[in-house]
Amino acid sequence: MEAEVADAPPGGVESALSCFSFNQDCTSLAIGTKAGYKLFSLSSVEHLDQVHGSNEIPDVYIVERLFSSSLVVVVSHTKPRQMNVYHFKKGTEICNYSYSSNILSIRLNRQRLLVCLEESIYIHNIKDMKLLKTLLDVPANPTGLCALSINHSNSYLAYPGSLTSGEIVLYDGNSLKTVCTIAAHEGTLAAITFNASGSKLASASEKGTVIRVFSVPDGQKVYEFRRGMKRYVTISSLVFSMDSQFLCASSNTETVHIFKLEQVTNRIQKLPRLLVASSDGHLYIYNLDPQDGGECVLIKTHSLLGSGTEENKNDLRPSLPQSYAATVARPSASSASTVPGYSEDGGALRGEVIPEHEFATGPVCLDDENEFPPIILCRGNQKGKTKQS
Repeated sequence: MEAEVADAPPGGVESALSCFSFNQDCTSLAIGTKAGYKLFSLSSVEHLDQVHGSNEIPDVYIVERLFSSSLVVVVSHTKPRQMNVYHFKKGTEICNYSYSSNILSIRLNRQRLLVCLEESIYIHNIKDMKLLKTLLDVPANPTGLCALSINHSNSYLAYPGSLTSGEIVLYDGNSLKTVCTIAAHEGTLAAITFNASGSKLASASEKGTVIRVFSVPDGQKVYEFRRGMKRYVTISSLVFSMDSQFLCASSNTETVHIFKLEQVTNRIQKLPRLLVASSDGHLYIYNLDPQDGGECVLIKTHSLLGSGTEENKNDLRPSLPQSYAATVARPSASSASTVPGYSEDGGALRGEVIPEHEFATGPVCLDDENEFPPIILCRGNQKGKTKQS
């Protein structure tokens, strides 16, 4: 999702947008610039509120926030082999780790933090940042393609399993064991993503004509969508709506395709929203009408690098961005369920059941020394200090 300097806004190279990412539940947007990084709250359509900004690390190309907590992970072009983890409300560094090659992507949930290099994946325990496992049998992965379920109760990881075909390896980040291998496509993979519950996995190949959805953990195909017939495209991103009713895909054709997975129930619900963060430094917010063929209506435009908000006009038709981030559809109320997971006081509780609403009703807060996760300041170097798979 990197933007070329030539596309930089009038603010100059110091404010050029180099990367952007939504947090796990799409309530926050993080952007990296030549000057540092910024975090925005997405709680309101009317206002794009900046939560935090830092210029301490220049030339940021990866920035990931853990839900709505104060934990943020940053990687800079000045030190592309080093991962820095910060508590931004305190202005302190929690830890940093150095690796044997450039970091290509970071994925995290409330239980695991993944660092993806071209030929290996490191799995850390997010409670104390301890390295749990290193996957060294990963085929060359120059784009750092991987996905992690945001549901901490399973922490499934998916990554390419072949250099020549669209094979997906499904790995359990909790038990640290391979679950299965999915023969998803004939061509090599271009995009993979889990839904919010970690029960479905979507994939697309480099051809970009077919998008498939598989059930997790058995790897059975449950949906297949055709994006095109003859023209090959590069799908840059896939994402499920938070209620798993829609799947969205963006490509180098500067279009966004939205597929419907199941029938919308008759209950009263808000229209799901589509958020598109573009390389020109703008955030576009659309209402997605599940009726009327899934028509998208632009309702708001925000500037990420400047100030001000542009209201929707009938004649407002901004050029579609080259990539998008996530559909924000409010999850429906569900009956209380229990899943094994983390306690803010005791950390990982093996075999104990914790009510899921303890994690779902509010974000992780990281406001004092007793908050989750109670991480001890650490330094690490992942050169030769790994557990081989």
